[in-house]
Amino acid sequence: GYMIQAAFWFAVMALLVKLAGAQGLPTMQIVFARALVTLTLSSVALRRGRIRPFGNKTRLLLLRGLFGSGGLMCFYAAVNHLPLAEATVLHQISPVLTAVVAAIWIGEKLETKVLLGMALAFLGVVMIAQPATLLAGSGLTDPDTASDISWPYVVVGVCGALFASLAYVAVRRLGKTEPPQLVVFYFPIVTVPISLPFAIYDWVWPDIYGWALLIGVGVVTQIAQIALTNGLMREPAGRAISVGYLQVAFATVFGAVIFGTMPGLWSWLGMAMIVSSLFVARRR
Repeated sequence: GYMIQAAFWFAVMALLVKLAGAQGLPTMQIVFARALVTLTLSSVALRRGRIRPFGNKTRLLLLRGLFGSGGLMCFYAAVNHLPLAEATVLHQISPVLTAVVAAIWIGEKLETKVLLGMALAFLGVVMIAQPATLLAGSGLTDPDTASDISWPYVVVGVCGALFASLAYVAVRRLGKTEPPQLVVFYFPIVTVPISLPFAIYDWVWPDIYGWALLIGVGVVTQIAQIALTNGLMREPAGRAISVGYLQVAFATVFGAVIFGTMPGLWSWLGMAMIVSSLFVARRR
């Protein structure tokens, strides 16, 4: 139950980000607002748990914050410039990338199935991007959908997934020595100062609806994080990561109902490839 809730709330978060973007609010301002809400809530959690704000591995904590921050900026930018379903599925390649990052960074064994999963995920990404330049000559591009997928943002989405997997491995390394509240706290500690100058530079004063969306993004994310953490503690990781597939399903529904966008044929194929890549990489 927790995993389904987490998937639903993460999809709602992406939806609110897209609605805020449609209101003309710049991506960095949304990132800043989200980080500010997280900072407030995680500071309260630190005080409640009487945890010192300095961990044992402050450098790694800051690094985790930096990766998380990069992942967030890329994901929000992708959500704002791509259809919801596609932006969401691109972020789901991070579990496959995590295995590769873990192999390089902490020397975990890299299994063949993970490499196979990675190849599938990569093919799926290419299908979603359908870079017109690569496929134009082959007559394979779908003329109706090619227009709403801007492939540079597909690259941004993939970078977001890579940052997320770096953050994920950093969290695993920190889990041995740091309390979870502290690991969460370092995410906004880095994100707020990084996003602030960009947010000020592009600042747009939101109306009531805009403010509601900005605060909503932060609050909904926190609900999703709590559900996810509860789910991860109660379910095996493999089942837990399946939250990703559900999130893609919710995002597709939201995109269709609220924005009237249905993924085109190439996007469906690409999404199927990415979801199957996760199955291939996870099977025991």
